[in-house]
Amino acid sequence: MVKAVVIITVSDTCCKDHAKDQSGPALFQLVKEKFPDADIHTIILPDEKDLIEKKLKYFCDTKIDLILTTGGTGLSSRDVTPEATKAVIQREIPAISTAMTIESLKKTPMAMLSRAIAGIRDSTLIVNFPGSKKAVIECAEVVMPVLSHAQSLLANNLNEVSRVHDAMKAEHRCSHKMSKVDVSKVALRHRESPYPMLEMSEAFQIVDAVMSQWKECVEVLPLEQCIGKVAAQDIRAKEPMPPFPASIKDVRKVRSALTAGDEYPQDSPLVAGECARVNTGAPVPPGADCVVQVEDTRLIKASEDYQTELEVEVLVAPAAHQDVRPVGFDIPLGTILLEKGDVIDAAQIGILAGAGCLEIPVAILSTGNELQEPSEVTLHPSHIRDSNRLMLRSLLREHGYASVDSGIARDEPGALAAAIATALSSVDVLVCTGGVSMGERDLLKPVLQHDFGASIHFGRVRMKPGKPSTFATCTYKGRTKYIFALPGNPVSAYVCCVLFVVRALRRCTRDTSEYARMRVRLAGDVTLDPRPEYARACSSRLLSVCGASVLLELPAATDTVKVLAADSTVSALIVGRIDLTRS
Repeated sequence: MVKAVVIITVSDTCCKDHAKDQSGPALFQLVKEKFPDADIHTIILPDEKDLIEKKLKYFCDTKIDLILTTGGTGLSSRDVTPEATKAVIQREIPAISTAMTIESLKKTPMAMLSRAIAGIRDSTLIVNFPGSKKAVIECAEVVMPVLSHAQSLLANNLNEVSRVHDAMKAEHRCSHKMSKVDVSKVALRHRESPYPMLEMSEAFQIVDAVMSQWKECVEVLPLEQCIGKVAAQDIRAKEPMPPFPASIKDVRKVRSALTAGDEYPQDSPLVAGECARVNTGAPVPPGADCVVQVEDTRLIKASEDYQTELEVEVLVAPAAHQDVRPVGFDIPLGTILLEKGDVIDAAQIGILAGAGCLEIPVAILSTGNELQEPSEVTLHPSHIRDSNRLMLRSLLREHGYASVDSGIARDEPGALAAAIATALSSVDVLVCTGGVSMGERDLLKPVLQHDFGASIHFGRVRMKPGKPSTFATCTYKGRTKYIFALPGNPVSAYVCCVLFVVRALRRCTRDTSEYARMRVRLAGDVTLDPRPEYARACSSRLLSVCGASVLLELPAATDTVKVLAADSTVSALIVGRIDLTRS
């Protein structure tokens, strides 16, 4: 896994005017999409070999996983990035440069003039990219898929290397054998869906029953990497807070002074008639059972230099345990700090750190989505850019679940089977979009059934949007795999991911029930559909775009009620953060 990336833009012009740098931001966006959890840094350097070389060595020495440079790879006398890189790397990887050149030559013959190189120094991979935004995007498309595996090889991550190799073998086997699904007899395809139409309640019951058998994978991460993750189990305090009886108020005592962080000698406890000066937050000395604030004392005797109090009079009779926080007053030992399923935020990080929990287990839930790449420069005829894959991965991340990008599968049985096999080699939960309706190229269900022996638990649900939503399971390499096949329409994919995928993961990992509900007043008339409808909304406005915080539950139309009038109230599922400042 690539955890740390540095992007270096090499250009004298960009150093003077950052706004002119287009290749750097383009590369940053591509890296962020590919490695959403990576720590990414960007810098701009002038075309000076010694400076570039120095920075490359510095980042390699700090164990950065991946360094990507843009610019300085041409024939100008100022283009010195390859020379600086060659001076740093220990071994070259010429095939990466060759692959980029081949891809760029498809667009322009000028690509043969690029001198970009790639290589490694210790455990860091360095790749030179051209300086134009267009060329960076073209080259990144061919290079990005191998970077994570390259880093795993450099880090000697044998488990991840084996996983990728197994997936490649599975894809090779599947892509070179005929799928059992025959698409040639178009006239014999189903005219009506063979799957019964289930009510939403029935679909939920099926998902709950099947997913209850799933045991999520657990990974232990450093505490600082756990923001936004989901706790896989209850986390209990390893230490009480405070770990000692602590003073609440400033006081002045006689024997000695004790400030926060000091330790009083345990072999010399206070005795009757003695006291010690203690600062707020400091441990109470052994032998003492209360704290008296300085305002309730009067100095009787001090040293000649007045630097030491020798005797004080306590003006107010103290009570036992007065102004003392006992051990574990804030957090007793063993207190549950984080419940299974909680999404970890910054405040909880602080509590966990204070209670001695420096590493915690989090649930890792991986998904794959098959759609088209959005990063291609040219939109091909009859194609659309993929909005679903990035949207669904972001949606899962919002709810605390990581995912694996399994790319795009063509609407062809062998290719689809290969993509599914590759994904199932590394995940337990697979999310697909598209290919579940009634078109002649909607092959997902038959491929799952005939090539993977999958059980289709339901293939149609009485809902809008998302009627063809499908839930299936199969056994792959001895493990049960859970497959959510969602429609390809972006709105349908979003709504169904919230209602089926996220809901299922929440119930598996959080011990929680359904989404919270609220009552919502409609701003205008709403025409009802024959099916129950889930309409995305934000604040009090009905929207058909992203940014939804609730899903309105609109009832199905009846013979007598076909329209809900403005100011009617309906139930809504709270699926995101509600901005109370919006109206």
